Amino acid sequence: MADTKREIERKYESDESGLPDLTGVAGVANVVDKGTAELDATYHDTSDLRLASARVTLRHRTGGTDAGWHLKLPVAPGIRDEIHAPLSDTLPDELAGLARSRVREGQLVPVIRLRTTRDIRHLVDADGTLLAEVSVDRVRAERLFGGAGKAQWTEIEVELADGGDPAFLDKVEKRLGKAGVRPSGSASKLARALAETKGAKPHPPKPDSGAPVTAGDHVLAYVRAQRDAIVELDPAVRLDTEEGVHDMRVATRRLRSTFRTFGKVLDREVTDPVADELKWLAGELGVGRDQEVLAERLMTALDEVPGPLVSGPIHDRLHAWAEAGERGSRRRLLGVLNSKRYLALLDTLDALIADPPLRKAAAGKPEKVLAKAVHKDFAKVTDLIETAMAQPAGHDRDLGLHEARKKAKRTRYAAEAARPALGGPAKSLVKSMKSLQSLLGEHQDSVMARETLRELSAVAHATGESAFTYGLLYGREERRAAAAEAETPAAWKEIKKEVGKELGKVRPPERAYGGHRRARYAG
Repeated sequence: MADTKREIERKYESDESGLPDLTGVAGVANVVDKGTAELDATYHDTSDLRLASARVTLRHRTGGTDAGWHLKLPVAPGIRDEIHAPLSDTLPDELAGLARSRVREGQLVPVIRLRTTRDIRHLVDADGTLLAEVSVDRVRAERLFGGAGKAQWTEIEVELADGGDPAFLDKVEKRLGKAGVRPSGSASKLARALAETKGAKPHPPKPDSGAPVTAGDHVLAYVRAQRDAIVELDPAVRLDTEEGVHDMRVATRRLRSTFRTFGKVLDREVTDPVADELKWLAGELGVGRDQEVLAERLMTALDEVPGPLVSGPIHDRLHAWAEAGERGSRRRLLGVLNSKRYLALLDTLDALIADPPLRKAAAGKPEKVLAKAVHKDFAKVTDLIETAMAQPAGHDRDLGLHEARKKAKRTRYAAEAARPALGGPAKSLVKSMKSLQSLLGEHQDSVMARETLRELSAVAHATGESAFTYGLLYGREERRAAAAEAETPAAWKEIKKEVGKELGKVRPPERAYGGHRRARYAG
């Protein structure tokens, strides 16, 4: 079983003089000599160095206190998540899975061997608590694949203790700087080894040619960002982090919305099949996520019910329902992420970005092309809201408000894509659509909660259990939905007024918001 830890470290150039005196660092009471370790690490990558290009490292290392397989995923400069698996002859399946969104169908091969003699010091406070580990590493590198050559160098590495304050590293760096020690020019030992041995080099993402100019530039920048998010979030989803599934699902929705909203920029004959695959992926991501959110809502509502009003084993039934959904969805989702269909979707997105299906409007001015698309989306939200609120309370209104919520999301994502070009008006629209999403989302969550309560109460009744508390919760959800519906007309009037004023700054609307109908609110 793999373990994960957050690694916060900094690297510095070093000569043969070794480690400067660090006893003057604020907070350090003692520098403890922990001896010398001999480390032997073999780094694995594809022949075209896909992992290194993404600043991901995968190694098999012996020696030291943490021998085994290590996969390091970038979080921010100087910060990585390290996933460690026990020493074995072959790469553990879990680590292979975590690298799959990068490797895909490629083969992993040994590319670099690093042998390091590490002199270790611990910086501790007055209580003997570890603040940071400082090491002087004498490194010998050898290229194993895609070239030849050797290199060697000495560096200083400072790694913050688990749970430590990152500001402490600034104090260490200040002391090192006074001693003439400067930060390393390489982000990692592997990056330096690849640079200093002869052979293939990592291919970092191509830098933008400059600020986006055309409408196509802006749309493609947004598409690229969502593609990158899906690939980078893949390990988080596999590790079942708190927001990994939600964030990847949002990225798929943003892509689908972008393809639909900006059909005048990107040819929908090409993007529609991709959008269908993104819809499939979003659906798979949502299987467990939706039930998880709903279970949390129902359990919170149940906790608010006074004890005398809780009858039957409703707590047990809710927990069993939630856990059964979580177990099944987790296995299913891992299968999806390991499927050829998912990997093919990632390849398709890469190909679309490399050779985008641009239409004539892609060359147009973003202030005109993007604004027109955003106006159009907002007009559709207006029609859906006013049509839904004209319906009597019940199924048709519920369905109409749900459709309006989905369209509000699409409009929000369109405004996000257009924001670099449209500025303040797009920013205002994003804020307004998020507010509308929240209001309509509360309504839709109540609709789904009531459906689930009906199903669970039917099961309870069939087994002879009391369904009283289910009915009580159902009634409370009805009131929550009614409150959201009552709030919608005034909230929407304010949103429409503000958005109309802001969007009017970038392009006059072709028709008054409110559509072809002058709907009256009912209910």
